[in-house]
Amino acid sequence: MKEVMCIIRLNKVSKTKEALAEAGFPSITCRKVLGRGQKSIDKALLEAYMEAGNLPPTSFGENLSERGRLIPKRLITLVVKDEAVKAVVDAVLEVNSTGTPGDGKIFVLPVEEVYRVRDGQAGETAI
Repeated sequence: MKEVMCIIRLNKVSKTKEALAEAGFPSITCRKVLGRGQKSIDKALLEAYMEAGNLPPTSFGENLSERGRLIPKRLITLVVKDEAVKAVVDAVLEVNSTGTPGDGKIFVLPVEEVYRVRDGQAGETAI
């Protein structure tokens, strides 16, 4: 079993939920998060934009001008069988890929065990 963690833009949550449900994964957890994804911002690029007097009117422009600011995002997590990971990742990528910085990240982690609280069922049947 794997946990798939997806950090996405705020405005993509509904479409992502729909895409996951259509792909057969209606059970998700979604929460509000803040963070930064870009490791570093190219100073020459920032200076060029500042000299020109206009930053792009996008979240990329905001990121350039406010280097330390944490950006609101959403974290969607779900646990799936190993063979379902590709379908989940493909559904998330389909909706969230715009080709610009800030589209998000997807992490896939191993899950050792799962237990359903209601009846104590364990393993893949508890998903």
